[in-house]
Order: sequence, then C-alpha cells, then structure tokens
Amino acid sequence: MGEVVNLGRARKAKARAEAQTTAAANRAAFGRTKAQKLRDEAARDRLNAALDGARRGEDHRRPSDSGE
Repeated sequence: MGEVVNLGRARKAKARAEAQTTAAANRAAFGRTKAQKLRDEAARDRLNAALDGARRGEDHRRPSDSGE
C-alpha cells in the first residue's frame, strides 16, 4: 500500500513551494538597487534622445494626432 499522507501538511507544503517560486520571481523583477534603476533610466534616456535626433522633419506627428 501507499504511504499515509497528512493532507493538511501536504497542502501547506505545496503552498510554501509556490510562495517561494513567486518570491524568487519578484526578487528578480523588483529587487534592484537604486544605482541599477538609475543606470537603466539613463540608458532609456540615451535611446530616446538618439531616436528623437533621427526624426525627419519638424512635423513628425501622424494626421490623426493633430487634435482635430
């Protein structure tokens, strides 16, 4: 026969394992230092400046963006 398992204990162990997985994903996504955030923001600003510098002509808006 199979092993006797306490269902409450098994349920709690499964919930703990899922919580640890979620916590690891959150640490990877949100656990960045201020220096890392500033570095990423500076890189994003450089990219936006390069894209703005490459625009052709003054009127870069589409006709639907004119507000009419």
